Amino acid sequence: MPSLDPMESGFASTEEAEAYDVWFRAKVREALDDPRPGIPHEQVMAEMQAIIDGKAKPEA
Repeated sequence: MPSLDPMESGFASTEEAEAYDVWFRAKVREALDDPRPGIPHEQVMAEMQAIIDGKAKPEA
């Protein structure tokens, strides 16, 4: 792995970046191997918008 430029990387060391890469790849593999059906994009976006809208409302 090339040396890390603090302006381009949020990692303090190469080891930290490599550990994150291993973790991230494992999470992606876990998601790809999940047998449950996917959730349609439109449904996810609608649910997230409802959460955002609920947080944006001023409290009475």
